[in-house]
Amino acid sequence: MAKLSPPETLKRRAEFLALAARGKKLAKRGFVLQWREADGAAGLAELQAPPLRVGFTATKKLGNAVARNRARRRLREAVRLTCAGRDLRGLELVLICRQETAAMQFTELCAGLAAALPVLP
Repeated sequence: MAKLSPPETLKRRAEFLALAARGKKLAKRGFVLQWREADGAAGLAELQAPPLRVGFTATKKLGNAVARNRARRRLREAVRLTCAGRDLRGLELVLICRQETAAMQFTELCAGLAAALPVLP
C-alpha cells in the first residue's frame, strides 16, 4: 500500500494572520476551519495552482504541551486521511483545535472534517 504524503504546511505567523484576516471560517464540534484561496491561485488552471497548504493551531486553553501536541497530531492525521483523494489545490487551510479535539473518537473527527470539505470552493 502506498504511503499517503501529508500536505504542505503553513509555518510563518504572517501566513496565519493573513488567512484569519481575509479567509472564511466554519466552526465544527472538534475544530474551527479557516480557509482562503492561496495568493496567486486565482485565474490559474487547476494543474498550475499551488498545492494545498494546511496550518494547525492549538492554544494554551487546551492544556499543557502534551495535550496541545496530541490534539494537533490528531487533526494532522485526519487531514492526511480525509484530503487524500480530493483536489484541493490552490487553497490554504487552518484548523484550530478545540477542547473536544482530544476527547472525540477519531472516526468522528474525520467525519466532521469530511463534512466540512464540501463547503470549500
